[in-house]
Amino acid sequence: MPRAVLPAIADEGAIELEFETFGDPGNPTLLLVNGFTSQMIVWETELIEGLVAQDLYVIIYDNRDVGLSTKLDGQRVQPMKVLRAIIAGEPVEVPYTLSAMAADGMGLLSHLGIDQAHIAGVSMGGMIVQMMAIEHPERVLSLCSIMSSPGDPDYGQPSPEARTALLAPPSIEREAYINDSIRAKVWLSKKHFSEEVTRDRSARQFDRIFYPEGFTRQLAAIYATGDRSERLQQLNVATLVIHGRDDELISASGGERTAELIDGSRYLLLSDMGHDLPAPLAPVFAEAIGGHIRVSNISNISITV
Repeated sequence: MPRAVLPAIADEGAIELEFETFGDPGNPTLLLVNGFTSQMIVWETELIEGLVAQDLYVIIYDNRDVGLSTKLDGQRVQPMKVLRAIIAGEPVEVPYTLSAMAADGMGLLSHLGIDQAHIAGVSMGGMIVQMMAIEHPERVLSLCSIMSSPGDPDYGQPSPEARTALLAPPSIEREAYINDSIRAKVWLSKKHFSEEVTRDRSARQFDRIFYPEGFTRQLAAIYATGDRSERLQQLNVATLVIHGRDDELISASGGERTAELIDGSRYLLLSDMGHDLPAPLAPVFAEAIGGHIRVSNISNISITV
């Protein structure tokens, strides 16, 4: 797969992003952004094909510190210490924040010669695309925030069971790691849960690359970025927010609050969706995102008399 080398920013070294594209580059671009510690290979084929069928040029990539993109080896951080400092209003130092991860995505677009794009992200990826819209508004044609939240601790909190499962240390042996993936059942779509699919997805990610060190830095980036509520209220971009009633990792109040904050946004709450994008719902997601982009494309056209 191709790799983009992004220019170094400040004292940070160059970041390399592994990416893949689908569809006709002459069509409107849709940049998809992964969630916490997930690799780009987890995007369901049915969803990618459905989006391409919506006449979109789709780009996926590995975020920094996961998959085959740049790893910030050895940069230690304690996420819980960062969270306590944020709550106490104290300054924090972290290897990077979601702002840097948002800049990575914009850098990938620049590498591909794309000035503007539609953006969609899931979970932490939803937080990242929110930051893209906040900090790079001139490059964002439309925004889709999926199973995410604005960072306000009063909204989108996980259930105790989901929090425990998320924060459990990963096993380092392949079979144990794959077996542990079933813990995610607590937050996955109840109607569409498949142990076979869950285990296969886990195995593919482990075999591609196993890098648990990135877990702490990405989690610290989420905590250090904090509440985006005030900045989201200033956005002027066509926005679709998608969430699932079954989501126990980021509860539906996170999506509802995001939609409330962004003026004119649309909110799609799906009954059979948890904290995932199950293949049976791929046609629903593709049509919702494609329709949202088509509407935003019309509103983005400038008419000169």
